[in-house]
Amino acid sequence: MKKKKELPEYKLPKDEVFKKNGKLKDKFYEKELLRLQIELVKLQIWAVEKNKRIIVVFEGVDTAGKGGTIKRILEHLNPRSARSVALPKPSDREKTQWYFQRYVNHFPAGGEIVLFDRSWYNRAGVERVMGFCTHEEYLKFIRQCPRFEEMIVDDGIKFFKYWLNISKEEQYRRLKSRETDPLKKWKLSSLDWKSYEHYDDYERAKEDIFASTSTPYAPWVVVDANDKKRARINVIRDILSQFDYDGKDYFYPADPEIVHLVSHIE
Repeated sequence: MKKKKELPEYKLPKDEVFKKNGKLKDKFYEKELLRLQIELVKLQIWAVEKNKRIIVVFEGVDTAGKGGTIKRILEHLNPRSARSVALPKPSDREKTQWYFQRYVNHFPAGGEIVLFDRSWYNRAGVERVMGFCTHEEYLKFIRQCPRFEEMIVDDGIKFFKYWLNISKEEQYRRLKSRETDPLKKWKLSSLDWKSYEHYDDYERAKEDIFASTSTPYAPWVVVDANDKKRARINVIRDILSQFDYDGKDYFYPADPEIVHLVSHIE
């Protein structure tokens, strides 16, 4: 496996890759992203041929970059077998169902890739922090979730969980950008600023989630997403690294400064 110093961004002169603020330059990012997207197409073709099922969960505070990362993953994939799922709040009927039920309805069949822009972890994140669920409902989720995910993996589904991390300062900057950019205003919900106000509460909830649900079969992967471009590239690298698909010829592991595995519970 190639080491960090062999990654493209570290082999090239620093001023060709990074801006003065340490973030990736557009030219390097776009070239690297395209190479990785070509590999994603190969992965999808292989998954369809081999009847593989893939689920990727993306979590993180509002503005962490979940939607943008998913968009770049799906950009050149065939939408017939690769899709994003971002569920609205549950209907009155769904509220009476088993909590995980409405998510299972969106699980992949053979040859399909499903990316969740937020997932069942809403219960332990948004709902818990904002008081949208009871403490008993939260505790039931924490008990059931590891068993639910063990069944997912046991059934042969390739399953990944990424938590995109950003600082409180970066979240504020992105929220202000949404306020002033007419092309981004649709992204700003009534809960976004409340999310910012509860940033520390979300951080505590995140640590509780990791402690209870990062398991040997379904570990959490944390991504430093303060630089959206570096986050996107390294999430794709990490996904590609999990598969031995046909024609794989552009492979680099995720940068350990950007992506790391959370230790699982005992």
